[in-house]
Amino acid sequence: MSPLVQLILFIFLAFILDLILGDPRYRLHPIRLMGGCIARLQHLLKRMGLYTRTGGVLLVGIVVGGSLMAYGAVTAVLCHIHGLLGLGFDLYMAYSCLALKDLFTHIKQVMGPLERGNVSQAKTAIARIVGRDVRLLDEPGISRAAIETLAENFVDGFISPLFWYLMGGLLAYALEGPPVTMAVGSMLVFKGISTLDSMVGYKSIEYARFGWAGARCDDLMNFLPARLSLLVLFIGSWICGGYAAAGLRTALRDRLKHDSPNAAHAESFMAGALKVRLGGPTLYPHGMKPKPWLGAEYPDPLPAHIRKAGTILKCSAWATMAISSLILLFPATP
Repeated sequence: MSPLVQLILFIFLAFILDLILGDPRYRLHPIRLMGGCIARLQHLLKRMGLYTRTGGVLLVGIVVGGSLMAYGAVTAVLCHIHGLLGLGFDLYMAYSCLALKDLFTHIKQVMGPLERGNVSQAKTAIARIVGRDVRLLDEPGISRAAIETLAENFVDGFISPLFWYLMGGLLAYALEGPPVTMAVGSMLVFKGISTLDSMVGYKSIEYARFGWAGARCDDLMNFLPARLSLLVLFIGSWICGGYAAAGLRTALRDRLKHDSPNAAHAESFMAGALKVRLGGPTLYPHGMKPKPWLGAEYPDPLPAHIRKAGTILKCSAWATMAISSLILLFPATP
């Protein structure tokens, strides 16, 4: 079996495992272990007086380097015992880096109560997955938060790790290195940076300097995936009956309106594809943030739009897998 075909089968298996099993919570989950290490390192660097940009750069280096070293060491030991054990561990790591079903599961817990008219229960559910203050949210506000979460995390939790899997695999093919190991290693680098950004990449007084390196690395690693997401979202929206052309028009107009260089791409596409307005002034625990509207000409979303958004993203996920397979097959064609 050629290395590129092996990469295709491998990521499809990881994708199917994620769709079936989701992202179960247990102490030894690789990303949870990574988060625990980040928390301990953060505390240590703070005690050492390195709660600065230099300390933040050091934290990025330790997390990325340490993750790759730990992954390489475990893989080497298991491969030495038996090759299938090494491949099984690689598959487990790739599966752990994808978070698609978990996203839909969390949103379903919001959508169900909202469709039954239980706004209070829907608020409780949405509060588990967003950082905004949910106390004043009404039905459209909860619907808006759910759709924005779906769109943003589709990139962070699926498109970006898959993109870096492809980059690692193609690099391994070019250098004649171990394809699966380098592909999964690239996913781990992204997940390490993403976890750092979620834990210390805030623009608050406490994290403005210490979290700077993690936040900037996250911006860089999501830069291309966020923009490429427009292609697969267009395909997914077209397949399942969304307003694909309106989504693309809205995205090209509104995708750079947020402070983050990447966050509004998928969100603005979904605003147009559903013909609802997203974004807008958002209340957080520290105060109101005057976000611009995405798709300002459209009405507020309703619970039915959450379900439609989920359908679009599921179609887009399958389109992404198909395109990824073609990309991996292309270098092997004569």
